[in-house]
Amino acid sequence: MAKRTKAGLADADARALAEGRHGDPFAVLGPQGDALRVILPQVARLWLMQGRAKPVEMARHPAAGEVFEAPLKADKPYTLRAKAEDGTVWDFDDPYRFGPVLGEMDEYLIGEGNHRRLWTKLGAHPMTHEGAGGVHFAVWAPNAERVSVVGDFNAWDGRRHPMRRRGATGVWEIFLPGVTEGAVYKYEIRGPGGAVGPLKADPVGFGSEHPPRTGSVVRQAGGQGWTDGDWMATRAQTHATDAPISIYEVHLGSWRRSEGGQRPLSYRELAVELVEYALWMGFTHIELLPVSEFPFDGSWGYQPVGMYAPTIRFGTPEEFAGLIDAAHAKGLGVLFDWVPGHFPTDPHGLGRFDGTALYEHADPKEGFHIDWNTLIYNYGRAEVSNYLMANALYWLEEYHLDGLRVDAVASMLYRDYSRKEGEWVPNIHGGRENLEAIAFLQKVNTISYGECPGIMTVAEESTSFPGVSRPVDTGGLGFGYKWNMGWMNDTLTYIQKEPVHRKYHHNQMTFGLAYAWSENFILPISHDEVVHGKGSMLGKMPGDAWEKFANLRAYYGFMWAHPGKKLLFMGQEFAQGAEWNHNQSLDWHQADDPAHRGVQTLIRDLNLLYRLNPALHVRDASPEGFEWLEVDDAENSVFAFIRKGAPDDPMIVIAANFTPVERHGYRVGFPAPGVWEEIMNTDASVYGGGNRGNLGAVLTEPKEWHSQAQSASVVLPPLSVVMFRQP
Repeated sequence: MAKRTKAGLADADARALAEGRHGDPFAVLGPQGDALRVILPQVARLWLMQGRAKPVEMARHPAAGEVFEAPLKADKPYTLRAKAEDGTVWDFDDPYRFGPVLGEMDEYLIGEGNHRRLWTKLGAHPMTHEGAGGVHFAVWAPNAERVSVVGDFNAWDGRRHPMRRRGATGVWEIFLPGVTEGAVYKYEIRGPGGAVGPLKADPVGFGSEHPPRTGSVVRQAGGQGWTDGDWMATRAQTHATDAPISIYEVHLGSWRRSEGGQRPLSYRELAVELVEYALWMGFTHIELLPVSEFPFDGSWGYQPVGMYAPTIRFGTPEEFAGLIDAAHAKGLGVLFDWVPGHFPTDPHGLGRFDGTALYEHADPKEGFHIDWNTLIYNYGRAEVSNYLMANALYWLEEYHLDGLRVDAVASMLYRDYSRKEGEWVPNIHGGRENLEAIAFLQKVNTISYGECPGIMTVAEESTSFPGVSRPVDTGGLGFGYKWNMGWMNDTLTYIQKEPVHRKYHHNQMTFGLAYAWSENFILPISHDEVVHGKGSMLGKMPGDAWEKFANLRAYYGFMWAHPGKKLLFMGQEFAQGAEWNHNQSLDWHQADDPAHRGVQTLIRDLNLLYRLNPALHVRDASPEGFEWLEVDDAENSVFAFIRKGAPDDPMIVIAANFTPVERHGYRVGFPAPGVWEEIMNTDASVYGGGNRGNLGAVLTEPKEWHSQAQSASVVLPPLSVVMFRQP
């Protein structure tokens, strides 16, 4: 047993260290003039070793036996040797002999809330520091009295590695020599008044344990060997408003499974199977439901805790980067579902992180989402805004993601979102707009587009908030695109009606054109439409089995013909019969059935048609790209219109029949004379239809119709969309 000796360390300091109360450990531990002090609970003996000199056994402090002290030759390096009660002996470096890692500029930018690459300083970073290999840990906890990093490397004992406070920034840091990549860790935080809360995962941790375990894991961030230089240099053109954008929305855990359906595919497997499938289907982009680490599978990732950690469910961060790299190699963009609107209350998460409402508002009228039982970020706090802004850049830079789809923007924009009178706090002007959230979104978009050329940001915004996809310098929010939720709700309501009733709801298919140019729109048929009892897309369709498939084919044909970029959730492309279940694979066997295979083939052909015909995409966001031919034929539930590209691009005429009645001799106006090729017929037999149509083409005649000098008598198959291309 080590002897006790009189020590220079004050008894109060020694007891505070031993009891985990000391808020300034670097002031008393490590080299202190001609003495060395170490705290190391639960060891039998401890020695100081300097050069070739005989090890000096360190003495226990009389007021706290966990604290050791010995004379130190200040001009010579040293190491420590410990012996456990069971006789185990090990040598180690003293963390308290190392100087800080963070610099003054880091402190300034963090304190200002403007450190754009915050993740390069906070979190856990393997490095060599002052000649030793280890990991640097840094975390923001401004109201804490003491912060310790804990893990297997210190027996999860918060007394052993209390951290250094960095001035007024609220950041705590420590370099732990000998810790390596793969180490599991958390932070033990003593909050105001001395209360020690639950262990916290690292807000800027790059890796996590497999759920349900919740520890952070020391990992390198991002990819280590990118091969997508050509893609990154040219991707901007794939995101322009005149580009064909067709997005395949995917939940990685249930897209496809291996081993009898028991195991989701890994990032490595998805890099082959998902990428090849999306490419084969003709999509231009894959959009991933949130993959930042989350504790509960049933949230689908929309309640994230590890905002900087790709979920370990499917592999390591480097393997996730490999999935992105593989998609880029095939010419596919990858979008990421980003969730800055709320976060869960799990004890290891951000809620009351340092014992106070730090990331969230203290007042639940501002800081709590009633609908989701989650907390709301305090966007008005500079450090919180910085944390989220840097997170956006992190995914775009470290993982080469091509864009962010921002979830639940409406819930961020309005203080009274889903709240009753008296349950919300007005802004400084007495209004309902969340001015801080608006400023935050504008900042994220401005910086993301500025720092990461060629990316796109997309808002899931369900209200008529003006200028969502307009530049910030004109008063807009600065997004590249906005989901057209109004179009989605209207058209889905229409298509679910029995055909005999559709004439009374005709305007639901046309109203979207009244505001189609107010934003840069994406037409989304997302995961939200096939969950929570809403059934599948096929299940929404009325009629018998044949009519259900025909309705769905016609709806998809109308969607691809309509102005706006496209988004379809996985399984919808082959008309999965059942509602999506995140716990199991898609019903891929159904794609072998001719009717389901027909829908899949249709989507593939629609994507090809969309990409090859400029008239269907180059003026998606411009009124010059669209002209109604027949907008008022409610009685027959028929719609007809023209899509136009640049002046030299062939125009396309589209006609839709949403009744089960085949219409012969239906006259449609055409904007130019000649033979117009029928390039799409959703009733074709290859899609599972009755193969009724126009024998591949129609010939116009000089008979004025639909305000056009030319017209033709066409066949409109039942429940179908047909498209004709200009000669």
